[in-house]
Amino acid sequence: MLTIRRSNERGHANHGWLDTNFTFSFADYYDSQHLGFRDLRVINEDRIEPAQGFPTHGHRDMEIITYVIDGELSHRDSMGNGEAIRRHEVQRMTAGTGVLHSEYSSPTDKTHLLQIWILPEKQNLQPGYEQKMFDASEKQGKLRLIASRGGYDGSVHINQDVKLYASILSAGDEVKHELAEGRHAWIQLISGSLEVNGEKLEAGDGAAISSENTLTHSSGADDTEFLLFDLK
Repeated sequence: MLTIRRSNERGHANHGWLDTNFTFSFADYYDSQHLGFRDLRVINEDRIEPAQGFPTHGHRDMEIITYVIDGELSHRDSMGNGEAIRRHEVQRMTAGTGVLHSEYSSPTDKTHLLQIWILPEKQNLQPGYEQKMFDASEKQGKLRLIASRGGYDGSVHINQDVKLYASILSAGDEVKHELAEGRHAWIQLISGSLEVNGEKLEAGDGAAISSENTLTHSSGADDTEFLLFDLK
């Protein structure tokens, strides 16, 4: 079963410096039908104006993944990390018992990103930070594992039984993914168009998938980019 969450059905807020879409309920946007999916709690698609961002604020008991689509995001936190996150880089922050951090866009360019929150397997974990580059060639025409419990195959480690894959497909490319019995999936389409088990998705669309064994992803356009979450 595949249930599509269309891009234009998402929550939306425009603060001038920040234009954002909420796949699931977040901040002032609440939809009782879209509170998350399995252990996936947040997918926010943020577009941040140059030299703007989020001043120091706190998080706890959440696995936070930042996936930069365009531009650059500067990160500083109370663990002593200070990094710039660029295109094809993935950041994982375990908020655990509590972390303070700030995030700002490039001084000269807009930044386009996905911020993803995953519920951890337990609360009060020790805070942690990790950042890795996954070059476009690693994702081209295939599903590249970018986050997993234990950091399998060079992915960033997350404290939950979730596997997150990224893929970039050219027109006509096809990739398949096998879901183990009892597993579920969420697809988030970043750009282009994608057909998943016969259902067509456009940029910004998401899809919740249950009771399926094989997922077939076929690109209908050049530069189709998407994320696949394999969830318990």
